[in-house]
Amino acid sequence: MRGPPVAKPLVLAGLACALACGLFLTLGARGDWGFVLAFRGQKLAALLVVATSVAWSTIVFQTVTGNRILTPSIMGFDALYLLIQTALVFTLGGVGFAALGQRLQFGIETALMLGAALALFAALLRRSDDLGRLVLTGIVFGILFRSLSSLLNRLIDPSEFAVVQAASFARFNAVNTDLLWIAAATTTVCVALLARRSARLDVIALGRETAIGLGVDHDREARRAMALVAVLVSVSTALVGPVVFFGLLVSALAHAAAGTWRHAVLLPLAALISATVLVGSQTIFERVLALETSVAVVIEGLGGLVFLALVLKGAAR
Repeated sequence: MRGPPVAKPLVLAGLACALACGLFLTLGARGDWGFVLAFRGQKLAALLVVATSVAWSTIVFQTVTGNRILTPSIMGFDALYLLIQTALVFTLGGVGFAALGQRLQFGIETALMLGAALALFAALLRRSDDLGRLVLTGIVFGILFRSLSSLLNRLIDPSEFAVVQAASFARFNAVNTDLLWIAAATTTVCVALLARRSARLDVIALGRETAIGLGVDHDREARRAMALVAVLVSVSTALVGPVVFFGLLVSALAHAAAGTWRHAVLLPLAALISATVLVGSQTIFERVLALETSVAVVIEGLGGLVFLALVLKGAAR
């Protein structure tokens, strides 16, 4: 009896995503179709990777923290990634940083971010009240990371500042496709690992005491989930830059449409909705309206309105 209500939103979201992708590839296309599809297909693949990483990282993060108005970006995950990147430019210089190559840069930045995240979670998730402390500490650290990045930006050479500035703002219309395949592989591994833990995430969503009572090692699972979240945030930030409220918008839509708290349904549904919103918005801006304005402004604006609505309605869990 529960099959159709759960399957219906997945089917509808899948059809909407397929329609958005089809329009993105074909709308307004002229000339050699082989070149057009290859060029647009690469950008579409990058957008799908970003949509998936943002959706899964946000849903899992909200499950572990037990709060639906928090996202990795609000907690400063992307600020940490940008701080690491800024520190590398400050230390190595613009030429030295560029000499590393984008793949090595991505690997170093992700490894440093993962280590910092694990160190933070290992220190804070030892006692029953540490989850609330983690939330507050994360917000404070997010402010600290942004402040340190701003300080380093003022200290580095102006010509080198351009390297950092290019990565400091969301840019869905200028996706970094050079990292596409390594980002896609990384996202696939993280998604597979989280999908295997979907049942445990269902239990974690019930709360720490309940999860422990049901035989789940809450702290260990939380640390593993947060480590994967850190990697997914690194992927999305490396491809398009930091996004603050997009994940919150996707999460709110997914929770409203899912009709269930099961992560086996919620996670793929969120990814499909995320892809539909991102690809559809990019299609409208580029193909229909022919605007050069970044679609991130509109998406982040809508996400900000959702954030205010959740706060005002007291929807935080």
